[in-house]
Amino acid sequence: MNDLSVGTRIDHPKYGEGVISKNTPLTYKIIFVRGGEIEFSKLNIQFEVIEENEIEDTTQPRLNIKEFEKILKYILEQYNTVEYKVSLGKKWEGGTMSLQPANLDLKPKEMPIESFFHKIVMMRDRLRVLEQNINSHPVLSDEEKVNMQQYITRIYGSMTSFNILFDDKADYFVGAKS
Repeated sequence: MNDLSVGTRIDHPKYGEGVISKNTPLTYKIIFVRGGEIEFSKLNIQFEVIEENEIEDTTQPRLNIKEFEKILKYILEQYNTVEYKVSLGKKWEGGTMSLQPANLDLKPKEMPIESFFHKIVMMRDRLRVLEQNINSHPVLSDEEKVNMQQYITRIYGSMTSFNILFDDKADYFVGAKS
């Protein structure tokens, strides 16, 4: 679908007829008679064009560098190409983890903390991708998205025990706040 200009009339299956009131690089704002103004992602268009406005809208601001950075970051995250450098806490570098079974006849399992830390970071990154996929899913309702999002938040909360491994607090797992 081509980029639609302000003034284009559309028909949405849930909200009925509307008119595009704002066209940003990532979204359309549409005014509906029954639903007011609602913003939709251009990645998930769920409406039909009734009448396209052919007149170019010169009142809309051109893309600035901040908007471009936001779009670029969104695209890179969407395709999981942004790699975050997550550092293991200095006190754990070179360390090992040892898991000792209750039965002392069994051998303990040892592994480098770096390997364990890498698995924790991979799990967190995959949860973030899952979160993005849920939020941009074309069929799930907003209520279903929120319900699934709550499970992910609880998973993050369960994983806060591993925050001691991270060097930077910005990388910590954060669950639901009371």
